[in-house]
Parts: sequence; C-alpha cells; structure tokens
Amino acid sequence: MTAIDTAAEDHAETSVKAPVLLGPWALMWRQFRRHRIAYLSLYIVGFVYLVALFGEFLAPVNHLETNTRAPFAPPQHVHFFAEGEDGGREFGLHAYGLKMEVDREAMRRHFVEDPEKIIPLGFFVRGHEYKLLWLFPTDRHFFGPKDPRDKVYFWGADRLGRDILSRIIMGTRISMSIGLVGVAVSLIVGVSLGGISGYYGGWVDNAIQRLIEFLRSIPTIPLWMGLAAAIPLDWPPLRTYFVVTLIVSMIGWTTLAREVRGKFLSLRREDFVVAARLDGLSDWEVIRKHLVPSFASHIIASLTLAVPLMILAETSLSFLGIGLQPPIVSWGTLLKEAQNIRTIVEAPWLLIGPGSVIVMTVLALNFLGDGLRDAADPYAH
Repeated sequence: MTAIDTAAEDHAETSVKAPVLLGPWALMWRQFRRHRIAYLSLYIVGFVYLVALFGEFLAPVNHLETNTRAPFAPPQHVHFFAEGEDGGREFGLHAYGLKMEVDREAMRRHFVEDPEKIIPLGFFVRGHEYKLLWLFPTDRHFFGPKDPRDKVYFWGADRLGRDILSRIIMGTRISMSIGLVGVAVSLIVGVSLGGISGYYGGWVDNAIQRLIEFLRSIPTIPLWMGLAAAIPLDWPPLRTYFVVTLIVSMIGWTTLAREVRGKFLSLRREDFVVAARLDGLSDWEVIRKHLVPSFASHIIASLTLAVPLMILAETSLSFLGIGLQPPIVSWGTLLKEAQNIRTIVEAPWLLIGPGSVIVMTVLALNFLGDGLRDAADPYAH
C-alpha cells in the first residue's frame, strides 16, 4: 500500500469519526423530538390553531343562527350506508332528521331520529357566506348537509337552537388568541421589568420586586372581578376582548419577570457580558443582544406553559359572568350555558363538548411546555 493510499484511508476514517457540531437550537429540537408526548402535542396544538384560523370554513352552519324548533336538539349521528333503490345497501354519508315527541308520563318533549327523513352530507358543500381569512368571500364549507336548508347538529344544539359544534369552532379563535395575546403582553412586560431588575439591581431591583410581591399577594379572583366590573356595559365586543386580555395578563408576567431577574443576576458578571461592555455596547444592547438570547429557549418554554393558564383564566372569568359576554363566543361563554344541574341532565352535550375541547387543548399545551422545558438544556441529557 502506497503512502498516498494510507493517507487517503486515514482521511476517510477521520471524516467518518468527526463529530457533528450542532447549534443550541438544533440540539434543542433533537432533544424535543425524543419526547414522544410533547412531539404529538405539537401537532395537536397546531391543529387547534388551524381550526381557529379557518373557523368559518370548518363550521357546518352559522354559529349565531338560532332555530326555535330545535332547542336542546341532541347530537345527530353520521351514517355511512343507506338503503338503495334495489333494496341493497350503498355507501352514502347522511344523517337522519329529528322529530319531536311528547313523553306523557314525564310531560316533557324530546327529540328522536326520523329514519324517513334522510339528510345527505358531503364535503365542500355550500352554506352561509363568509370571508375566508377575512379576505376572500365564499360560501363553501368543509363538511355539512348538501342542502343548505337542512339542519344537522353533530354535537347538539343549545337552548336557542344554535349549533354547538360551530360555536365551539368559532370559540376556539377567541380563547386561543387570548392565550397568545396574553402571553405576548407577559413576554414584553416580564422580560423588560425582570431584565431591568436583575441587570441594575439596587433600589430599582427592590422597587420592582416589591411591586411583584404586591400583585402576587392579591387574591386573583377578587382582583379579576373588580377589574371586570369596571368595564362599561356599552363597550363594543372588540374593546371588551382586549381589556379582558389585559386583565388576564395582569398576574401572568410576574412569574416570568422573576425568572428573568434570576438569570440576569447570574449572568451579568460573566465574561461575555463584561467583554460586551468593554466593546462600548450600551446597557440596552447588552441585554438585547447577549443576555436575553443566552436563555431564549427557557423563555420559550415558560411562555408555552403560560398559554394554558391564560386560556383557563379566560374560561373561568367568562364562566363566572365577569369575562367575555355574548355575542362574543368563547369556550368560557359556552360553558356558562351548562351552569345548572337541570341543563346538564337534559343536555349533557353543553358540558361535554366545550369541556372536552378545553381539557384536550390545555393538556396538549402543558405537555408541549414540558417537552420544551426539558429540551431547553440539551447538554444536561
């Protein structure tokens, strides 16, 4: 073997054994993918936000449309096979209509399926008009009855005959956006005040920390009730929505501010921070370019865990009647329809529908946050 062949073989072995150096974000993503539940939760959360974005397209009917002939209509099942003209069974999506009967023993009206009334179902059917993505007018809907005049309640109806499934889909937009906006407010306020507190210390640190302790010492529910009671009843829904979002964010930023303060206290004496100061960078540039990026992954994980808390806070406020009010549709206002035992007994879908969606979304967000938190320090695994 010649010297050239030996050198080529050594080079090949070296190139194979050479370690691949990954950046912090690549290491975080690789560690996150190993967390099976968190990885699955990422897709669930993404699906929920897609539902919020394309709500009108996915809603079978207009979520504000009432039907006085179908109060508390039960969920209608989708059937896949129907009896053909030759007496055999053929594939065809359909649902049976509803007819009202009277229980003479209990003296109460209830709905039963009417097999003689078949409602054909299909994909990309015509229905009420709307603007897709708030830009493109259309009347196409993903799934529903082929005849727009037919009414099908896949998840039942409420006391006014409004479709629960369509209201849950449209409520997703409000509840999930409140979580995002609330977290954005917490990010800005928490990182700013926490960074100033930890970077400068002294009386500035004391003042900000006493403010945080004061806010955290106030009982949450009475604070929310007092702030929500100050909202005028004649305010438009959009303004009320933003005020409720700010109310929900009042407490959320304090936890992030304390975490940022602790990180800044431990990092402000590090060599790379001192070098940045010696290079002539201002305090704001040191914070923005060096301190915050050094633990950005931890901030992302903390914010992900804060989103479900924001959603639950809005749901609780609306359920108690001090948050969003009709005609705004959110998961909290939907749960408010199931406040008494009689309603739950007669129409359990009013609780099961929005309740199951809230539980699924909050669990997915918590699992996602746990996965991001575990992956935020890939070198520890």
